[in-house]
Formats: sequence, C-alpha cells, structure tokens
Amino acid sequence: MSLIALFAAVALSQTVPATDPVLHRYDGLALSPDGARIVTIDSQVPVGKPSAPHGILTLRNAAGKVTGEVDPCTPCRYSDPIWSPDGNQIAFLAADGKAGTATLYVLKDGQPRVVTTLKGVAAKPRWSPDGSTIALLVVENARKQVGATQAGAARVGEIGAATARDEQRIATVPAAGGTLSFVSPDDTWVYEYNWTPDGKGFVATAAKGDGDNNWWTAKLEYFGPGTERVIATPKTQINMPRVSPDGISVLYIGGLMSDFGSIGGDVYTVPLAGGEPRNLTPDYPATFTGLTVTRGGVMATVTQGGETGIARIDPVKGGVSEVSVSAVGTMAGDGRVAFDAAGKTAASVVESFTKGPAIHIGKPGALKAVTTENDALSVPFTAQNVTWSNDGFKVQGWLLTPAGLDPAKKHPMITLIHGGPSSAVTPRFSSSGTAYDLLKAGYLVFQPNPRGSYGQGEAFVLSNRRDFGGGDLRDILAGIDAVEKIAPVDDARLGVTGGSYGGFMTMWTVTQTNRFKAGAAGAGIANWISYYGQNGIDQWMIPFFGASAYDDPAIYDKLSPIRYIKNAKTPTFVYVGERDIETPAAQSLEFWHGLKAQGVDTTLMIYEGEGHAIRKPENSADLAKRIVAWFDTYLK
Repeated sequence: MSLIALFAAVALSQTVPATDPVLHRYDGLALSPDGARIVTIDSQVPVGKPSAPHGILTLRNAAGKVTGEVDPCTPCRYSDPIWSPDGNQIAFLAADGKAGTATLYVLKDGQPRVVTTLKGVAAKPRWSPDGSTIALLVVENARKQVGATQAGAARVGEIGAATARDEQRIATVPAAGGTLSFVSPDDTWVYEYNWTPDGKGFVATAAKGDGDNNWWTAKLEYFGPGTERVIATPKTQINMPRVSPDGISVLYIGGLMSDFGSIGGDVYTVPLAGGEPRNLTPDYPATFTGLTVTRGGVMATVTQGGETGIARIDPVKGGVSEVSVSAVGTMAGDGRVAFDAAGKTAASVVESFTKGPAIHIGKPGALKAVTTENDALSVPFTAQNVTWSNDGFKVQGWLLTPAGLDPAKKHPMITLIHGGPSSAVTPRFSSSGTAYDLLKAGYLVFQPNPRGSYGQGEAFVLSNRRDFGGGDLRDILAGIDAVEKIAPVDDARLGVTGGSYGGFMTMWTVTQTNRFKAGAAGAGIANWISYYGQNGIDQWMIPFFGASAYDDPAIYDKLSPIRYIKNAKTPTFVYVGERDIETPAAQSLEFWHGLKAQGVDTTLMIYEGEGHAIRKPENSADLAKRIVAWFDTYLK
C-alpha cells in the first residue's frame, strides 16, 4: 500500500494573492557534475490552501543566487531535470495533461529546445556517459498516469481479456533530436534503470506484465539492443540500481518495501555478469533510502529514528562510515540528496516541522542553507522527538503541539498513523494537510513510527510481518502513554486517523480498543480476504503475509478489522477515492456498513474519479473540513 497520506493537499499556484502567506517550493533538485550549479522546479504555494502548481525551471549558483529561469510550456508540468555529463546542458520533461503528451527538452545556454514529443507519459531522462544520447522511461498512449496510487482506468468490458496494456519501456533518442528507439521489450514494465558505464546498455528493475502490480516480483535485469538478461532475482524488493564506475558490479537497495517509491532497506551488491547478491550493510540500525555512485565512492542517504542524513558505503568490504543525521527532512530529484560527480559536494532541499524548505549545499554531512525565500514563514506549533520502549523495542515518534496551549489544562490529541507500513514520519514543514489542519484547530498531533517502520534497521521493518495491528498497535498505545507523561493530553479525548495502511490501522484500532473517542479512516482495509481479490496490487501482500489469501486464509482472516466489528463503539468517518487501485472503495463501504449495522456513528465519503491519493484541490479542501469537523464533534 502507499505511504502517501490520502488527505495531504497537493499544492499550488504560481500566482498567490499578496495577502496570503506563501510557501516557496523547490522540486526536482539536481546538482551539476562540478558541484557549482543547482537546478530546481520552483513554485509558490498558498499556505494552508490546497491548489495545483505550475513550476518554473530555475537555475542557481552554489551561493543560491538565481542565474536563470525557463518556462517553455505554460500548460505543462515539468519534472526530472538532469545535467549532462559535461555540465553544459540540462534535460527535463514537460507533461501536458490536457493534450496527453510528454515533451523532452534540452536547455543549453539559456535556450530550451525540443528533443522529442510523444503521446503518452515519460519519466527519468538519463544522459549516456558520452552525452550523445538521452534515455527515458516511456509509456506510449498511456491509459492512466503511471503508478498504483493514481486513479485507475474504468473496469468495464471483459476483465482479464488478452488486450493491449500499458508497458513502461526504456527508450533512447539522440540528444540533438530525433525519434525514439525502444530498448526494453514490449511485454515488460521497467521501474528504474541506469546506463552502464560503457554506454552500451542498462541495468534495471523490471517485471513482465502489469506495472501496477508486479514491482514486488521485479528482477534485476540488463537490457541492451536486442538483449535482455537477468542479473539477479533477489528475495527482497529492490530499488535504485546503480553500476559501479568500473562496470563490474551493481549496487541497489533491498528490503521489505510495501510500495514502489517508498524506498528503504539495506545496500546490496551483485556482479553485473550475474550472481548472488551480498548485503553490504547487515544489521545496521538505520534504513537506507537513497544511493548514488560517484567517482569518490558510494554515497547513501539514511533514515535513523525519525531523522535523516548521509552515509558512505564501502562497496567492496561493506560497512558504513561518515554518518551524519539530524532532525530534518531531505529531498532531491533522484533521491533524498544529490551529489556531484566526485562525491565531494552534496545538495538537498532541507526542512523541519517548524522551518520551511531551503536549498542546502556543501560537503556531505556539513550542508548549509543558500536560499532564504521561506525564512519568514512560521508555524503556530512546536515539534518534539519522543522515544519510548515496548516489547523490547525502542520506538520513536513526533509530537506536534499548538502554541499557546494552557499547560494547566488537558487537551485533545489525534494520533496520525502513517501509511506503508514500510515508511517513516520524518520532519516535514506543515503548511497544509491533515496534521496542519488539526493543529490549527487546536489539537495536539502524535505521529508514531511503530515497528514495521523505517529508521531502525531491517529487523525492525520485518517485525510486523503476519502481525498487522498487533505489535505496532501496542507500540502506538505505549507511545500515547509516554506522550501523556510529558504533555497536557486529555486521555478521555483521544482521536485516531490515517490513510492507506494508516486507514487499516484506524479501522483495526477502533475494533480492538475503545480508548479513542473518534476516528477517521482513509482508504483502509476492512477485510483482507475480500481485499485480496479486489485490489490491483495483490503481489505486495505475499512478502508480508507469507502466502496468498487462498493458500493461508487463516492469517488474513485473523487480521481483518471486520471480524471484530461487534467490538466497535468509536464514531468513525470513512473516506476513499472512487477509482482507488490499491485499496478499493468496496473496503471502505464494507467497514462503513459494519459500523452502521452496530449502530456506531459513521459516515462514508467516496470522492468521484479519485485514486489512492485525494489530489483535486477542491476535494482536498472538502476532506480537510470533514476530518476537522468530525473530531470537533466528538472531542470538543
């Protein structure tokens, strides 16, 4: 399932009324090979108001000064800027949603030119080592946007019939312009890829068939002209394949991951010629979330506890060194941190719960802010890192407290459970979304990282397999106890909410305990048995349950909230997208129906045309109002 919080507002508008506070966003950050220049896609977002942005390609020097802005397609949404090997050009994509086209541009000397345009969607342009060719991932004539979190196509007609389907393929085009040439076959979905150093082929994570469903069974493969070869078939999920500079081995992140894009695990290596993968970071008490191969070594980004930072990996002997983490969140275009070609300079967009995003650059582990657009922004709350022990685990979470609360009085608190479960809450500047709206309404917000979360090593991630809602709920309840010892929380006015896995956990929680007086479950799972046959990503469940629902139905049934619906007494608001592939609306309908049958206060909102994420600004705004109003009714 997705770690995406369904209630998060998507943002944006380049033009904002001067009276409204504005958040400046820096997306898609890429650092030039010499470490002297930065490119981002900049936009402005009205604080606290869902909207939808048009960004501008923005160039800066290492001091943060803007040296150029490019906007060749005003109806388009730009993505994936990447520098050429010589640092003289930038390739980037422009998607025109209305026209259904994707255009690859190259920017040189301040002038953008079209390299190629296609009907469909495209992603992740990559320059060949000699700079003569650009590769990209392409879905021609796409029926939907890429990814299971996007709204699904209508399910009508003969389901499962042998008809044409979307496939994401590696294609190449001369950097000077021309037509696309496809490298990977038309029956294979490629998720991630990178050139080999000789420029003759690609390493990739790929699977036959449906791209939404088969990432969990993807193999590590090599593709060249007329060539497809399996390098390895890891037992874990795999992400971020990178070839060593000598072209001998492939590095990647492997682990128990619940959703494509939610990257986390250990760092592995395997010969490019093929072989058995070797774990370079076994038993390390953190989660690796990004991987970059530079001339100066292998650099990784890590989540440790709820904090993020940078580490260096020894690709031969294994082991981790030069680790630096802090209570911030980091984000760049191709991972959490971007590096120059030598690995001597790093750059990232850095933010905390209370300090707005800024571009930071410097030596790895010693980045300094070079932008100031968000310095004047403030939030009316404080953030605190909370740790506690439970069942032999050390658990971590974040407590957000509205400013000005009377410490002599007890106040209501909402526990916000993240999706995944393979994910983690790390610091993010709260300018919109459920947490922001609840804090504005006067609620304390507790965001735990229970077992199953990233941040404490792979063993911690693995600890909730076949135990959804067991140990992780005990961790959360123990965390609430810990918070109540340090904050003025009214235990009689507790709420619980979450989306995706957090939606399941909300459904589960209100059937296991009456400690919470109100809940809001977004895109949850009521019945793992029926869910197995309804969703479009059933392959994700095998690593977590150990077998299919048909081979081991007992464990699926045991962990289904609907089996305990007669215990439920907590008023619960339920919501979901109409075309949710990952957690179909039927699951929310089933849980709502069960609550109604028990006489429990409930309401169900199904958002027309939406997928796993509620993306339309008007729907995001409506959802925010409904969630706050629901908790106000029962907790105030």
